[in-house]
Amino acid sequence: MYLRSRLLSSLAVTAVLFSQSAFAAPVTYKLDPSKSTLQFVFNQAGAKNDGKFTKYDVGFVLAPEPNATNTLNVVVQVSSLDTGDKDRDSTLRSADLFNVAKYPQAKFSATKITHGAGDKYEALGKLTIRDASRDVKIPLTFKTVNEGGKLVGAMTGEIVIKRLDYGVGQGEWKSTEWVDNEVTVKFSLRLLPNP
Repeated sequence: MYLRSRLLSSLAVTAVLFSQSAFAAPVTYKLDPSKSTLQFVFNQAGAKNDGKFTKYDVGFVLAPEPNATNTLNVVVQVSSLDTGDKDRDSTLRSADLFNVAKYPQAKFSATKITHGAGDKYEALGKLTIRDASRDVKIPLTFKTVNEGGKLVGAMTGEIVIKRLDYGVGQGEWKSTEWVDNEVTVKFSLRLLPNP
């Protein structure tokens, strides 16, 4: 009788947990730009340089179910780039590099997000810069912390891309003699639940 009672109790708890997870709604997050960073690192003339974008938006939807569809969309206003050097920034915005007059935005849209161990994820999707789109995989970490009863998300990660794959380098800038082809993009995002 005792074993039967414990078994029934265990089954009841399992059923409750299953029903809660089965009907748990996806959580939609929006960017907290004041506490987020989007940076890039590149080598110029043998020296490491870094810059950042100051205007961008992020939308992230995370569902608790293992096979649910999660989404991550990032839109960057490329003209907001800042390397701390006005002349270099003007050159980066020019037609031979980012050509912000014609292509003001860079975008990433995940078509699939897979969950690894713990807080590890991988976002697979399209990265579009200038007039070129490429499939990329972005490894990232995502976790939530309780701040005053509200769950706040923290997403971090980085990816190495080749600027010439996206046409960022026309004319004399196609050469990698002075500016390396590889650029590292790093992000640290604070994401707020969007009611």
